[in-house]
Amino acid sequence: MKRRDFIYKASQSGLALSFLGLASCKNAEKKSNDTQMSSKEKNVPWEFKISLAQWSLHNALFAGELDSLDFAAKARSFGCEGVEYVNGFFKDKAKDMAYLKEMKLRANNEGQKNVLIMVDGEGGLAIPDEANRKLAIENHYKWVEAAHFLGCHAIRVNLAGATNFDEGIKTAIDSLTQLSEFAKGSNINVLVENHGGFSSNGEWMHKVFSEVKNENCGTLPDFGNFCINKGEKDENGVRPCFDAYDRYKGMQELLPFAKAVSAKSYDFDAEGNETTIDYLKVMKMVKETGYTGFVGIEYEGKNVSEDKGIELTRDLLIKVGKELS
Repeated sequence: MKRRDFIYKASQSGLALSFLGLASCKNAEKKSNDTQMSSKEKNVPWEFKISLAQWSLHNALFAGELDSLDFAAKARSFGCEGVEYVNGFFKDKAKDMAYLKEMKLRANNEGQKNVLIMVDGEGGLAIPDEANRKLAIENHYKWVEAAHFLGCHAIRVNLAGATNFDEGIKTAIDSLTQLSEFAKGSNINVLVENHGGFSSNGEWMHKVFSEVKNENCGTLPDFGNFCINKGEKDENGVRPCFDAYDRYKGMQELLPFAKAVSAKSYDFDAEGNETTIDYLKVMKMVKETGYTGFVGIEYEGKNVSEDKGIELTRDLLIKVGKELS
């Protein structure tokens, strides 16, 4: 049985804590009986770091109220430790070394870790046409290099374009293998988010990543993006979802391969709880995989300002983290 399938099956049967701790062990020199102990068994509080996804401020960025170079300072103002960039806000700067140098300097000055770049608009990596798919793979090379220069650990890509469930798995694996081989030389991980289409189908994603052999390839599970198909925009400009995948089942299927986590949020009640996502339930899943990296705030709501939505998401993550510790 493949290691990743074993992890998934173990988590399904409630045995994840003792085995998944192995994946996150940072010190290979530790005794084997110590590495198999869960945080609870060792009485060590669970810790994760909070980063800010640039998309949380997309309205301000699109309106010109915030410059991408000022994003790190904005993240620091919320008490975050890391920043997750979206390439669409500096699309023509992938090879602009002066710009990237300034971006890196700003992050360093603000005490922010450059975590990753979310890459959109460079072509679908699961499309059946081989020539166009090859072009899409190569379009991502410059973002791998930019991420490496900035000191990020990963880029996030999209497995878009597949039209057939089984064929899409094959093309996705091929693309991820090629891109991960290229990224390996820059010490960059290639991550896939559940981001619509087949990628929002947890079963499909699990099949893909059970077959990917590259260690620098994994998932970026998003708490909210489990809509496989959306309808046409309504009078409010919203595209309703008519084919949704169970978010908790999907998270369970994606988390064994996770190298980053996205805390999506939309709306909050009077007690500060997210109204559509059970944060305690989801973060418990994250904890049980042994994940201790960055959890990125990605607010997409409309009922409060972007700043307020970020603050509410941050406070909820802190509250849930304390409960789980």
